[in-house]
Amino acid sequence: MTENTQIDLGGVWSLEAEGQRPDLKISIPGDVHSALQEQGIIPAPYFGKNEAEVQWVAHKDWRLSRGFRLDASDLDGSWYLDLDFVDTVATIRVNGERVLETDNCFRRYRPDISKFLVAGENTIEVILHSPVEAGKAIHDRQPFEVPWTRNSPIPYGNLLRKPQCHFGWDWNIALAPLGLYGTVKLRKMEPARIEHLMVKQFHRANGSVELDVVLTLFAVDPCVLPVEFEFDGETVRLDCSANAGETVHHQRFVVERPRLWWPAGSGKQELYELKVTIPGETVARQVGLRTIELITDKDEAGARFAFKVNGREIFCKGANWIPADALFSKTSPEKTEALLRSAVEANMNMLRIWGGGFYEHDWFYDTCDRLGLMVWQDFMFACNLYPSTPEFLDNVAAEVDYQVRRLSHHASIALWCGDNELVGALNWFEVSQKNRDRYLVSYDRLNRTIEVAAKKANPEIIWWPSSPSRGYLNFGDAWHADGSGDMHFWSVWHENKSFDHYRSVKPRFCSEFGFQSYTSNLLISRFADKKDFNIASPVMEVHQKNPGGNERIAGTMFRYFRFPNDFYNFVYLSQIQQGLAIKTAVEFWRSLKPHCMGTLIWQLNDTWPVASWASLDYGGNWKALHYQARRFFEPVSIFAIPSADGKVIDMAMVNDTTQPTEVSAEFFTVSMDGQRSPLTTARGTCRPDAASTLISLPANSVPAGSLLVWSYSATNGSSGRGHHVNSTYKQLELEPPGLSARTVRRADGSYELTLSSKGLALFVMIEADIEGRFSDNAFDLTAGESQTILFTPAEQGAEAEFTLRDLYSCQAVDGKGDFEAGF
Repeated sequence: MTENTQIDLGGVWSLEAEGQRPDLKISIPGDVHSALQEQGIIPAPYFGKNEAEVQWVAHKDWRLSRGFRLDASDLDGSWYLDLDFVDTVATIRVNGERVLETDNCFRRYRPDISKFLVAGENTIEVILHSPVEAGKAIHDRQPFEVPWTRNSPIPYGNLLRKPQCHFGWDWNIALAPLGLYGTVKLRKMEPARIEHLMVKQFHRANGSVELDVVLTLFAVDPCVLPVEFEFDGETVRLDCSANAGETVHHQRFVVERPRLWWPAGSGKQELYELKVTIPGETVARQVGLRTIELITDKDEAGARFAFKVNGREIFCKGANWIPADALFSKTSPEKTEALLRSAVEANMNMLRIWGGGFYEHDWFYDTCDRLGLMVWQDFMFACNLYPSTPEFLDNVAAEVDYQVRRLSHHASIALWCGDNELVGALNWFEVSQKNRDRYLVSYDRLNRTIEVAAKKANPEIIWWPSSPSRGYLNFGDAWHADGSGDMHFWSVWHENKSFDHYRSVKPRFCSEFGFQSYTSNLLISRFADKKDFNIASPVMEVHQKNPGGNERIAGTMFRYFRFPNDFYNFVYLSQIQQGLAIKTAVEFWRSLKPHCMGTLIWQLNDTWPVASWASLDYGGNWKALHYQARRFFEPVSIFAIPSADGKVIDMAMVNDTTQPTEVSAEFFTVSMDGQRSPLTTARGTCRPDAASTLISLPANSVPAGSLLVWSYSATNGSSGRGHHVNSTYKQLELEPPGLSARTVRRADGSYELTLSSKGLALFVMIEADIEGRFSDNAFDLTAGESQTILFTPAEQGAEAEFTLRDLYSCQAVDGKGDFEAGF
């Protein structure tokens, strides 16, 4: 748009609330809590026990206001506000006149405000109403009780179309934030605007692709306007009519020899640019040409659940995505892209955008398109009972229509899923247990509303009713049934089962499973004082949101390890056991391929510094699990799968490539002093996109008090190593490993660390006192081995000091083992 047809209302606004000082400001886009923290009104919410000190913020209404100027010559024509990501219940006034009421964070609002504008100075104000009070008002109007999840200490979140985790979750701080997070602009139509721009693609048998560009124009009065379509070097100019309201136009392009888009690890992410221009407005889309199918054919076990891209089944390796931060102002596109890149760098190819957060901003999906991250997109409903009143369902239908039209052109989006765990939630509340029929019908009305609206917006979408689910109109238990559909498997964490229990199920696709660890020692030092460095301290318990989580971490540690000798090593060992848990699950389920065709870890990222299931620290540093995930998600790998009776160790080889791959492996036994004894070698060819057994080893071929260790290489370039313990780690009589380290600062500001071991060093973990990335971590060394690791500081030129940990030293009676921790 030209300057006189668009005014960006972002920037600094006044911020007011009853009882607050009159000179407060807020930067838009932004959130109220961050603005108050920056001006010293509230303490940093993430530090210590400050969560309790800031609860009052969500109980107030906040007035945001600013001025803007219009010349008299600009007043003709139709002006409208363009708003999205309004969080959440708000009243908008222009020059004192009410122009809009919002009640859905997930909708776009475009009210006509022409008659309210004046020449010269104008004012706009946004009253962000307390989400707690707004939710209670809706709750009190319900025809029957609608309780909310016990995950949320702040009530009524399920009554609002707002991110559900904002009210607290078993990994999130409870703040119920308010703010404006997206577009805040004043626009003029000349004489129409682009309301939606969708792309539908049809792949023909001859290999060509027909692209149907679906343009929806909106006008106040009927008009004819020039429209220019540009795609792949071809430009089409047309005069298009627009009726009052919405008018749809189609433009066809044919790509005879398409460059196809592939998920990460399966091919290139080829993208085309589409532009549509009308007077005063240009909208651009990046388009990836690909086919995608969800295979749910029946078989002997039940029914498959597999994604097929461009005619090829893809094993989905990835994680669940939650909002990048509990407070919008504390994140950025750059920080979020770093998190997404970390997923790809750990050999992931899919993220599930969980249904208790946001439909993300456009740039998020653009980044997934570029990186090759398939997106499983939940609609934003999670772990709750919800209203089914007509006004609530109408609001949901409008939300779904907008989001599907906004996002479905993205090559990365593989599936739209109705909700997260709403079927299970029917069993979590006393009222729904006593009257399941009423609440099941209420749920079905909501689910059906979402499905109908989504398919009306785009009939070509792939729809899945809920997660977990055994299939369409199946309202049974999908947590423990592994024959069909997608599975959430939480028995190991929530039911305190052993890690071996992961091998008791054979999911078709496991879309949630996880095990907690503590966030890093570095991050803990930033939200806790040293006096609070105790797992049972009040501050540490504030930063553990899952009831019983600390006890479960400690109890599991008793099961597998000797107890660590101090707080820092407790944190370290919690991360090692988290990686061991998830490794056990992923390796077994990958070995079942093609019976199982997907493993999505709960979860990739954190919203604030907290004990959680994430593989990345808040801020993006890699925890031990993420380094281990890069190894167990290798395209070609071998895994130790012990038999149920423990007598045999099957070495499974898995191949996610399209070519037969030869795998060569060497096996050793390693004694407690780190000496390696050759056991055997094996060579085998793994079929394309398949799993098979490379070799079966008798468990008794590994002497008592020794480990099985192996290294392998594959003709596709994959390589790696691993170890297997027949019993538990606490039964190993580990000896001092004799670790030594040499550090060299390189000219580019990175560090080169060379570690050497005289004995057996398991789970060697290097920690830095600044943020940054290690080239590898959480690895093993045997006697006489060395490994060189690079550390790249997040801030160029920053100086770092390092701490070295390993399994022996973290449990040593003297507290240090044989190695001085810092170097």
